[in-house]
Amino acid sequence: MSARYFIDTNIIVYAHDKKYPCKQIKAQELIFNGMRENSAVISAQVLSEFFVTVTKRTKQNYSVAAAKHEIMLLSYLHVVDIDFDLVIRALSIKELYQLSYWDSLILSAAERSECEILYSEDLSSGQKYGKVLCVNPFAGC
Repeated sequence: MSARYFIDTNIIVYAHDKKYPCKQIKAQELIFNGMRENSAVISAQVLSEFFVTVTKRTKQNYSVAAAKHEIMLLSYLHVVDIDFDLVIRALSIKELYQLSYWDSLILSAAERSECEILYSEDLSSGQKYGKVLCVNPFAGC
């Protein structure tokens, strides 16, 4: 099995966005390779943020049923549930790195899953948060 990596919400959204073909291809590769190799991780938070983004915030205007279908497909990735311990760890990460709570919750889930890499466009690429390295997969797009 390949090294585990965490996929942030923005990667999942770009995988469904034809407006940015370079980002869409790279995002789809991360997701499909992660499914094939059983190496990609997401969280319930990522699924929730994906739903809100594709049904409300973008011009994609997915129906609830279409978004639910995509979420069911994404469940083939390892999904981390949000629980009390994850929230408490996120608060410690927030305080330590002065990040938003939501970014800290993503890092907490990545850390719990023993991911070496967090693929995200939102955090500083190349920055290490504990044992988790943040990488922007869209460099060059």
